[in-house]
Amino acid sequence: MINASEIKEHAEVVGADGVHVGTVDRVEGGRIKLTKADNGKAGHQGHHHFIPLDMVSDVDSGRVRLSKNGKDAIDMAQEENGRMN
Repeated sequence: MINASEIKEHAEVVGADGVHVGTVDRVEGGRIKLTKADNGKAGHQGHHHFIPLDMVSDVDSGRVRLSKNGKDAIDMAQEENGRMN
């Protein structure tokens, strides 16, 4: 598992296929909290979504790469209460 301290605010989050998933707001409770600004693309503008840290495969040059493809990661993003989109 990735060390959460490696994930920095405003880092880009991309899927395994390189597709943009979001931008890090912060790490919170074992999950990456994405900024609200990116969430309009998934039809959920105005609130945060979360990516579980166990979905992170690598952090390199300020970019967070996930183990899932971008679309799958977006579909699996969690609401604040932990439920999937």
